[in-house]
Amino acid sequence: MSFTDAQRTDIRRFCGYPAYGAGASGFQGWRFFQAYGLLEYRLSNLAPAEESVVLQYLATLTGLEQAVPGAGQNLDTDQAAVWTHNRSEVADRTSLFDLWRRRLAAFLGVPPGPAFADPGIVLVV
Repeated sequence: MSFTDAQRTDIRRFCGYPAYGAGASGFQGWRFFQAYGLLEYRLSNLAPAEESVVLQYLATLTGLEQAVPGAGQNLDTDQAAVWTHNRSEVADRTSLFDLWRRRLAAFLGVPPGPAFADPGIVLVV
């Protein structure tokens, strides 16, 4: 079994790597980022049991990703009757989502991609 294009796109995205595009052209892609090439190699060469684990990660991550924007519905309520809004719900959900994204990248043996970089720090290599 191999991953569909949509699954491969989600795996790249969840691992923090940019869009692949129509192919390896231009100045971006696996030819210029060793970790991206490793990710592409792993996606094409996983054992069936490993693919099943990745599919479980995809199911979990999809649910966690969808929960983050859904938490925005509660941002306007600070307290209602006995219910009190968790003021850090969005941050908590985002942190949990990012934790699982990092776990997927670790399982695949690749470093988290550039999307995980601290926006306040730019590393030039």
